[in-house]
Parts: sequence; structure tokens; C-alpha cells
Amino acid sequence: MGNLCHYALFDLQPAFRLDLDKLAVRYRELAREVHPDRFADASERERRVALEKSAALNDAYQTLRSPPRRARYLLAIGGHEVPQEVTVHDPEFLLQQMELREELEDLQDQADLDGVGVFKRRLKLAQEALNDAFERCWDVPAEREQAERLMRRMQFLDKLSQEVRQLEERLDD
Repeated sequence: MGNLCHYALFDLQPAFRLDLDKLAVRYRELAREVHPDRFADASERERRVALEKSAALNDAYQTLRSPPRRARYLLAIGGHEVPQEVTVHDPEFLLQQMELREELEDLQDQADLDGVGVFKRRLKLAQEALNDAFERCWDVPAEREQAERLMRRMQFLDKLSQEVRQLEERLDD
């Protein structure tokens, strides 16, 4: 399994759109094959290799099932490692980020669970639109910069939707 790309590991062609249910089924099949319990009586070296394979498999799965992580990975295997922290020249989006954050803070202050539900649905639509846009341009060399910009927006919305889920749980208690 060593240096195989994440996609090859799951017998997939590199693509942004994936059948996540199929991916999960394949992951479970492969995970059983390298499960440490199967190597309880094996040599120290075989156990270590199984553990490494298991960790690599898990990392590949976590990467491919998350759209922003999958997007970053596709850009990286396309020959361009995208720096983690970078000044984003995306003023329009930075403004949108600030507005979304303020809106979420207001919802939190008002403990408005219904409002949070509406916000969450809007966020999901925005994420789907970004996914569609990224899918169209990630492997077009001339669109490279746009693909990176979209990937960064995806990362932000992903983080924001995690915060929304946490807020929902707090307000639900």
C-alpha cells in the first residue's frame, strides 16, 4: 500500500465526484484485511506493516470523504502542493466570511435554533455550489488559481459548518 495514491488504494480514478457509500464499503473491506487483530500471532515486523497500512488506509479514507480535503489532495497530486497558510487574495469572500460569522454570532446570542437550521441549509447550498464549481475546473491548467481559491472557500465553509453543528448541539441541550 505504501506509496500508492489514495485513489489507487480504493481502485478509483482521481476525480472530485465520488460515490461516498461505495467508498465506505471498500474502506471497511480493506480495513478488515489490515486489522491489527488479524496479525496478533504474526511477527513484530508483520504487525508493524499492518499497523502502517491501517494508518495509511485511514488517512486516505478521511481525505477522500471530505470534499475540501479531497480538493486539496487532487490539486496536490496534480503537481502543485497548496501551502496550508497563505494570504488569500479573495476580498469578496473575506467580506462574505465576516458576514457569515456575524450572523452566526447573532444566532448564538439569540439562542435561535430555527434560525440556525435555516443558516445550516443555506451553508449546505453554498457548499454544493462550490463543489460543482471545483469539479468543473480542478484539472484545467488555466483554471488552477480559481480551483485553489474554491478549495480555500470550501475549507472555510467546512469549518463553519462544524461550528454550526456544535452550536446546534449546545442549543439543543
